[in-house]
Amino acid sequence: MQRRRAKSTVLLLILLAICWLIPGAQGVGRAQDRHINVIRVHDTINPGLQDFIQYTIDRSEEESAECLIMELDTPGGLMTAMRGIVKAIMNAKIPVVVFVAPSGAQAASAGVLITAAADVAAMAPGTNIGAAHPVTATGGDVPETMNEKVVNDMVAFAKSIAEERGRNAQWLEDAIRKSVSITAEEAFSLNVIDLVARDLGDLLEKLDGWEVQRKGYSRTITTRGAEIRHIEPGWRHKVLRAISNPNIAYILLMIGLAGLYFELSQPGVVLPGVIGAIALVLAFYAMQTIPVNYAGFILIALAVVFFILEIKVASYGMLSLAGVTCLVLGSLMLFHVPGQPFRLALPVFIPTVLTVSAFFVAVATLAFRAQMRRPQTGVEALVGATGVVTRPIGPDREGKVFVEGELWNAESDESIPEGARVEVESVRNLKLQVKRIDDK
Repeated sequence: MQRRRAKSTVLLLILLAICWLIPGAQGVGRAQDRHINVIRVHDTINPGLQDFIQYTIDRSEEESAECLIMELDTPGGLMTAMRGIVKAIMNAKIPVVVFVAPSGAQAASAGVLITAAADVAAMAPGTNIGAAHPVTATGGDVPETMNEKVVNDMVAFAKSIAEERGRNAQWLEDAIRKSVSITAEEAFSLNVIDLVARDLGDLLEKLDGWEVQRKGYSRTITTRGAEIRHIEPGWRHKVLRAISNPNIAYILLMIGLAGLYFELSQPGVVLPGVIGAIALVLAFYAMQTIPVNYAGFILIALAVVFFILEIKVASYGMLSLAGVTCLVLGSLMLFHVPGQPFRLALPVFIPTVLTVSAFFVAVATLAFRAQMRRPQTGVEALVGATGVVTRPIGPDREGKVFVEGELWNAESDESIPEGARVEVESVRNLKLQVKRIDDK
């Protein structure tokens, strides 16, 4: 009995110890699980980057990260992509920190509003922010008829961000209307950003205990002891960011159309068709993320139709000329959408159009010549060939001729003696119809 009591007492003590240790173990686990996600955005603002940032915000929310830090260095980019990023930041369920770094980095144009939209905006010494006046992709001014509309829209958007985040709305308006730009220290003194930090480590120290206030939401960021996890873009995001450039999308479209055209005109080659199909898929994927003028796309497709018809119809080059014209006009219109900054760069547009047009015309010419060329094999190839009579031929008598290394039965409307030279006029039921030719 005493042994049983002793065993029972030991088991009870062990259970009590486990129950006492479990809460502590759980607390340690929670402390170890605390982490901060960090991404680097050293690129133009484009749809591929928007997709990546949305992904990292969703992932950080699922992992219950303390916050997401975005290390930013950008010259600006597409307005629609910027709005998507701002929307994702302002609706995130975790604090989002935008840190313009390292020294020498900038948050220009679209980067200004992304920085202003952050829960905590920070900059490193030696960085600058500003120059947010909207321009086209080539750096030129937005057309005058659209400029006022675009600027006013951006100013209203910036003021709504400033009101939500408690930032300097007047400076944001000046950055858009007057393209003003300031240093990190000036931005801090003007209430454009919340703090200045030397590097990521200094930023984490200053963020520890920082309280984020939103409408109906309050959270304190705890960085001490938290694990730092860097999130790198996967292959999907890298591909999308690369092909989101309209010049790359345009080149892919041209390669795709050229590959399919070559496969249709020369069936059985396979490789050009495969490459063309892959390039077209990538081009269509890219065009889902950038504004496309469908009139331009239809003109380019019509150009391909004209080049294909050139193979079938003897238009003496008129269809090829129409195809080149449609290709040029369609390329100029493809990314020309009012209110959007995307344009094809001339150093890309001119060589691409010239190369693709020359390719289409060359393939059409080769295919037309192949159709018009005299047959090289079979009995049809004998028409027009010359030979020598080996057995006399008469109007009512079948003879034999030696043509292309073979003896053939032959007939003629005239008498032809042995040894005379003849030319094949036609072939009927493996019998040659010939005529005499004079030796010269």
